[in-house]
Amino acid sequence: MKTATERPPLARPRRVAVGGVCLAVARHLDVSVRRVRFLTVALALCGGGGVLLYLWLWAFVPLDPAADDDEGVRRSAPATVLLLVVAGLAALVFLVTGRESTTALLFVTCASGLAVAWSLTFDRHDPDRGAAAGTVLRFAAVVLLVVCGVAALLARPTAENAVLGVAMVVLGVAVIAAPRVVALSSDLQAARTARVREEQRAEIAAHLHDSVLQTLALIQNRAGASSEVARIARAQERELRDWLFVGDAPVVADLATELRDIAAAIELDYAVRIDVVTAGESVDNSSGALLAAAREAMLNAARHAGGEVSVYVETPPGAIDVFVRDRGPGVDLQSLPADRLGIRESIIGRMSRAGGIATVRPGTGGSGTEVHLHLEVPRDIRLSQGASS
Repeated sequence: MKTATERPPLARPRRVAVGGVCLAVARHLDVSVRRVRFLTVALALCGGGGVLLYLWLWAFVPLDPAADDDEGVRRSAPATVLLLVVAGLAALVFLVTGRESTTALLFVTCASGLAVAWSLTFDRHDPDRGAAAGTVLRFAAVVLLVVCGVAALLARPTAENAVLGVAMVVLGVAVIAAPRVVALSSDLQAARTARVREEQRAEIAAHLHDSVLQTLALIQNRAGASSEVARIARAQERELRDWLFVGDAPVVADLATELRDIAAAIELDYAVRIDVVTAGESVDNSSGALLAAAREAMLNAARHAGGEVSVYVETPPGAIDVFVRDRGPGVDLQSLPADRLGIRESIIGRMSRAGGIATVRPGTGGSGTEVHLHLEVPRDIRLSQGASS
């Protein structure tokens, strides 16, 4: 026998016969599971105490932690089939005895109802139980209930037969609608849970926006875009916003989303602040050359200019224009050494090979550098109408 400190925790396994209570108790006490099952049956025969104890443990004893590839509970005992067999035998007894056995009708009703309830609750989440088996079982239960209900109504006209007959027919109709009702209830519960989570997230976002996010924005403005403090504050602000609004992220990663991700990664390595603004229709990021050229332009601006860099994406009909502007000392392509291929090959050459155009020129007022990337694209890569920023 194991000591109390060596005993495993009282937890129900995920591969069980019915509920896993006896196996959990046997594993916890280090005794034979047959003994525990025999004791449970013996207590059940003593006024039903074993049944109540089993149900109580089933309700409050937790399950073992789920493995990565197995999150459901698998039951080996076909409880629904056994309950349906009991209902079928009771229906046979009722029909054979001249349709006068009220007890048999009660057995048919209870056993069929339990079989359907088990099918819609436990078997519904069992990976080893398919939807087709549940449909067949519910159809058999409906047949038993309706046949016995109609037989009870056509039998000797007594109050008990009339009440049970009507109840069984109504229950049979309810079994037909039960799957749809359960599905609607689950959807309603999921929608209610999602709404509560969304409200909680909105409250958290409002509170953080009024406190933490504004503080981080103030730190960035006071520290300057090129300082280490501003870089860290901006990274923390972006991570916090992504965490707060993760549910609002687009399912399909478009060009603007990819550019924002690239900007976030560059800001972690360089003392720079990159703002990405888009206007026009959202477009797919299928043009790898355009994305790579824009990344190289943003990297050059971060390395040689720093400070604040703006990326403007415009999508007129049939084209994509990306403007990368910095406020650095500027660049003269004619004076660059021949071995400096970053702009010539990674930006201009790459866009040329993709059928686009890349131009590098001084910024507004002769300050800084502006890289303009232009690419003609077919209309079928558009994702959605509207503008985003």
